[in-house]
Amino acid sequence: MKIDLKNIRVLGYLTLLGFGLLGLAMTYFTREEGLPAFFSGHYPISIQILTGLFYGFITGYIAWIIVIQDFMNPVRKKYGKLIKSMNLSLGDIWFLSFCAGVGEELFFRAGLQPLLGIWITAILFVAIHGYLNPWSWRISIYGIILCFFIAGLGYLTEEVGIVSAIVAHIMIDVILLKKLTATYIEPENSME
Repeated sequence: MKIDLKNIRVLGYLTLLGFGLLGLAMTYFTREEGLPAFFSGHYPISIQILTGLFYGFITGYIAWIIVIQDFMNPVRKKYGKLIKSMNLSLGDIWFLSFCAGVGEELFFRAGLQPLLGIWITAILFVAIHGYLNPWSWRISIYGIILCFFIAGLGYLTEEVGIVSAIVAHIMIDVILLKKLTATYIEPENSME
């Protein structure tokens, strides 16, 4: 199965613009401090970027350590095969990660989080991405752990600034997509 990269790029733009613009509109109505103050954050942009890089790098690699555990083999094979079928270049990985990081953080952390709180927003985020699946205990275990990581993005938003959460999200996605792209997938006849 070959996935059309052109459609993946369109999906990236839709995520960036659709979620991003909706998140900006929600932010206008849900954040008391106003958009300029909210986007400035509590720390200078350089500190927000460094904090996001650190959190994203650590979280991305911890998530990968979970993904490579033996009990996750069927899940890793399924997603590894899907990601490999996209034939993503490093530029594609960065593009998709940027679109998801900006668009989703503006929607979930900036817009929705003031209404639902950090934890409910994190659980909703993980559930919408399909990681809380009652038909797959493996993916659900990963999803439960991921809820803590995503709640961390909520705390980064509130305590450091939205830029830190965006940068962290981008890094997590880059690490996981890059690792899944490089994952060896066994031939069909030897799969479980």
